[in-house]
Amino acid sequence: MPTAATKTIADLKTGERAIIRSFRDVSLSLKLLEMGCLPGTEIVLNFKAPFGDPIGIEMGGYCLSMRKAEAATILVV
Repeated sequence: MPTAATKTIADLKTGERAIIRSFRDVSLSLKLLEMGCLPGTEIVLNFKAPFGDPIGIEMGGYCLSMRKAEAATILVV
């Protein structure tokens, strides 16, 4: 079970809410920031595909799909 310091979007359950805290991967963080994944933004996990990839989140009034590997780099509280 992930601790609060290491919980990521990939760890959330469908319907669970969280707030983006930071990123694990500096090189990927620029891409995620450009997609609107800003620290302090509240997100809701809308769906996970049957094998866990892709993951769909809702934030800022729109839905965003991303790979599980990308979601695992976004730390949340």
